[in-house]
Amino acid sequence: MKIFKKLLVISAVLGAIGVAPFAFAQNNLPDLTPTKADVAKAAFKEDAKCTKCHDESENAPILSIYQTKHGVKGDSRTPSCTSCHGQSDKHLAGDKDGKGRPSPDFVFKKGVYDKSPSQERMGQCQNCHKGEKRTNWNGSQHQVNDVACNDCHVVHNPVDKVRVKKTQTQVCYTCHKEQRADSYKTSTHPIEVGKVVCSDCHNPHGSAGPQLLKKNTLNETCFLCHAEKRGPVLFEHQPVVENCANCHTPHGSNITPLLKDRPPFLCDDCHDKPHDSGKLPGPNVAGKPFTTSPSSSLMGRACMNCHTMVHGSNSPAGGYLQR
Repeated sequence: MKIFKKLLVISAVLGAIGVAPFAFAQNNLPDLTPTKADVAKAAFKEDAKCTKCHDESENAPILSIYQTKHGVKGDSRTPSCTSCHGQSDKHLAGDKDGKGRPSPDFVFKKGVYDKSPSQERMGQCQNCHKGEKRTNWNGSQHQVNDVACNDCHVVHNPVDKVRVKKTQTQVCYTCHKEQRADSYKTSTHPIEVGKVVCSDCHNPHGSAGPQLLKKNTLNETCFLCHAEKRGPVLFEHQPVVENCANCHTPHGSNITPLLKDRPPFLCDDCHDKPHDSGKLPGPNVAGKPFTTSPSSSLMGRACMNCHTMVHGSNSPAGGYLQR
């Protein structure tokens, strides 16, 4: 019994001697997790390969990238110069024959060097920016027409105009000049005051719908704002159900409200009877006297003098009449 007690005491002592130093060591190990300062220091060191030459003396604002999200060096996800422009070893080493310095691996803006092909520039951006709203980029109208990311976006500038409502349309109008002209017509969406901009209706990075629309159809996109036109209603107007653009032109028109033609002529595209609203007052073919009063379908709001509910009606009388 005594021998057994002695063995217990010895085991306890050895356990204390063995465990205590281990526990002490665990509690006093240095934290090797890199801090934001460490991450930033390493990132600036990597950028120094480029910024030792490309500094504030550049004509283009190079160092202002540190005022953007791409310059937050305390975030490990932030790219460095070489993340976008490539390692560019030949550019850094220079030409040993003295014939000039080769270009970086990827050039985004034409200057001393020609810019890289659009597909290469897009590929560099998509190394980080992929998925979500860019899922349908491949095969989209912009991608097919060789529009690269930096053709619209400015990375080194603190203010990216295409992402600011007040200036976004001016960037889009650089290519879409017809839409710019439409926006200055009599009847438009409130584009010039910045209440509606291109990206409210279109997804420039690709869409499953036509014309880079945010939704699969034009009607679905229009209903994002014009929900009262969605219905359901008892009597549907078929052109409305098919496509809003049957009657309206979205970027601007000289006919209120954004109509493609004036009523009754717009209505006459489909409804050529029974009111003969397109007939002006005057003698008919049979030589009968002049009509003294024009048709009520030609005056005022024309067809809409009676048919006010052109987008659909719940009236028991049907015919899109307001009752």
